[in-house]
Amino acid sequence: MPDPLAGFPLASIRVFEAAARLKSFTRAADELGMTQAAVSWQIKALETRLGLSLFRRLPREVQPTEPGERLSRAATEAMLVLRRALTDLTDADEGVLSITTLATLASQWLAARLGGFQIANPGLAVRVDTSSNLIDLSRENTDIAIRSGTGQWPGLEAALLMPSVFTPLCTPDLCESLKLETPADLIAAPRIGEEKEWGAWFAVAGVEGVAHPAVRLQADFQALEVAAALGGQGVALASPILYAREIAAGMLIRPFPQIVELSPGYWVCWPADRRRSPKIVRFREWLLAAAAADPAIREALTALGR
Repeated sequence: MPDPLAGFPLASIRVFEAAARLKSFTRAADELGMTQAAVSWQIKALETRLGLSLFRRLPREVQPTEPGERLSRAATEAMLVLRRALTDLTDADEGVLSITTLATLASQWLAARLGGFQIANPGLAVRVDTSSNLIDLSRENTDIAIRSGTGQWPGLEAALLMPSVFTPLCTPDLCESLKLETPADLIAAPRIGEEKEWGAWFAVAGVEGVAHPAVRLQADFQALEVAAALGGQGVALASPILYAREIAAGMLIRPFPQIVELSPGYWVCWPADRRRSPKIVRFREWLLAAAAADPAIREALTALGR
């Protein structure tokens, strides 16, 4: 059977993929470093070759037709595979490991351990981005993500790094002044964090009648809430794993042992089609080993019966 790609204008496919993805001949031209006229010519040549109309020309954009949609999905997948293959073959790319993770996890857990990885991998520079925004690892120049959630994301593989557990934390002085002897004593205490999360913890601790617990302070980042607790402003609901050093140093204490699991956990994720990338393999194995050696993680897993 003849190869359908034999003599086919593959350059036109690249132009078509960009135009279909961006829904604009102008934006495709900008991305590819071509003129709009050249993009239009390539698309027209492709439509002539196929005998099909691939786009509906609208006033401000173009929309793929039904055949255009089918070809667009295949072209995008093919371009993605090709980009990944070229990236994995580039020495410069293998010299930089790009990680995206949550700010609190990065500052409270990852940063203190990264030095060990860099010593073991002196030829690999590490770049860490801290953001709560989910990104598409298949399109962004990022190798690894550490995120909270279910561990099920399209196009990604994931391994559980640590459980997402929370418990009340406060300074020893505040604990003494509030006379915290039972979990119910926290009902009247100045609390920091989300009402829903506190409600979940009260339920685990067996405290009834706290459907909508009032809180004094709520912040976007766990680190800000714990900083307020360290300043004696209240009791924060925070991770005993991420704040294990502050607990060990006596800066924070756990008035009560109960923990609540607020999500399925923190996961380390990587693109499925790059699972064998040497730098991803090295970091993934090192990170999971570091988590397995963490006594605070082991304690939390034991408390959860795992």
